Amino acid sequence: MPYKQIKDKGLLSNFLEKGIKILLKKECKKINNLEIDIVASSLQIIRGKIKKIYISAEDIDYKGLVFDQIKLEANEIEINFKLNKKQLNFQDNIIINFRISLSEKSLKNILFSNRWNWIRDIITKEILNQSKLEDIKINTGKLLMKTRNKDASNNEIEKIYVKTEKGKINLSNKAYNKSIEIPIEDKIYIKNIYFENNFIIIQANSSINL
Repeated sequence: MPYKQIKDKGLLSNFLEKGIKILLKKECKKINNLEIDIVASSLQIIRGKIKKIYISAEDIDYKGLVFDQIKLEANEIEINFKLNKKQLNFQDNIIINFRISLSEKSLKNILFSNRWNWIRDIITKEILNQSKLEDIKINTGKLLMKTRNKDASNNEIEKIYVKTEKGKINLSNKAYNKSIEIPIEDKIYIKNIYFENNFIIIQANSSINL
């Protein structure tokens, strides 16, 4: 996601950047190294146009979803900016492109949290044939999931493969020839998912209404 500042950025761009930063810090339980760049001159903003909004952050906790890094970009945005009231409204739904990095630790924090453990339970029952998921590791392009059955005295480790299909995330267990689609909002379209240096990288786009 390219990120380029313009020379004639004025007070209005700076004002909007600060406003978005306040909003994101309010919405997130935790967010660090937050950077925002609005690529538009003051005149363009007054005319209702923003060429690009770029946001990047690290160590994010948004409603229990924990990410190591996220980068977002939206282009050619139409706005209604009232200078006298310092009020900004977006005229249409914004399409954002984003890239999320998930470490092993972040993945565990999500799936073992009280808010999102229902996804863990679906995975455990549907493709692992077990009653309890005990641990997850990222290893050379796949997930290693350690499970335990209620009646078993030893752990089992299953190899789980991750891919995208029709804009969704699919997990598969070749040992049992089973797969599952991870439930996500319909407005989110997953373009690609891959492993990089023991991180899961998710590239996607979504419409948002602000």
